[in-house]
Amino acid sequence: MDRFAGRAVVVTGAASGIGRATAVRLLAEGAEVIPVDFAKDPEPLAGAEFRELDVTDEGAVAALFAELSSRRIDGVFHAAGIAGGSPVHLLDSASWNQVINVNLTGTFLVVREAVRIMLEQERVEGERGAIVTVASVEGLEGTAGGSCYNAAKGGVVLLTKNVALDYGPKGIRCNAVCPGLVHTPMTSDVFDMPGLEGFRSDFIKGHALRRGARPEEIAAAAAFLLSGDASFVSGAALPVDGGYLAGKDHGITELLGLTD
Repeated sequence: MDRFAGRAVVVTGAASGIGRATAVRLLAEGAEVIPVDFAKDPEPLAGAEFRELDVTDEGAVAALFAELSSRRIDGVFHAAGIAGGSPVHLLDSASWNQVINVNLTGTFLVVREAVRIMLEQERVEGERGAIVTVASVEGLEGTAGGSCYNAAKGGVVLLTKNVALDYGPKGIRCNAVCPGLVHTPMTSDVFDMPGLEGFRSDFIKGHALRRGARPEEIAAAAAFLLSGDASFVSGAALPVDGGYLAGKDHGITELLGLTD
């Protein structure tokens, strides 16, 4: 399948996890991928050359997209982000600012520069470009202890919707993927923290499918939203969550003998 043949897509957070899986998926579907990450020595991606970028550095983000402005950018997938959180009475301002700056302000800076480029492009099959952000199920509902992370991801959801509203008339689509638990290095770092040993299994039980996602499963949804197959999808916050947001089980399926 070559849905992205002749199309160029910028992927941030491309060194690992969801970002890397999406870059690999897009390359496999014929895209020219421009992978971006804060990592100084990422594992190479066959067929693509990494660019180093701190998404909280306004000047660096603007410079990267200025460099790319001489060519067409059909899509941007913004996956760069960090974990963090705590009940607010235990959360210091520096930790709050770091999570908000990376996850929300970084999204704003990347999306802003992407829009600026896309507005100057001619329409192709009715579109000037497509943008996909990464929010979370924790941007759609609260999670105890989530605080700054949930606030940032909730902000990403509404920012995405506003971008879709503002630039839809100009042929720019913007959507968010909202993953549940995904097995990535970032989530491993969280669950490996002392005292969280049982949280992983409890979190997984909250998913109707009783498992976490592979990064490739989130990448499949991202590729759909970036592609022409989603040409009438904009402003969506798409849960890719194994049924996490479908509702609460409260042990009923086990009582009814519906679990293995």
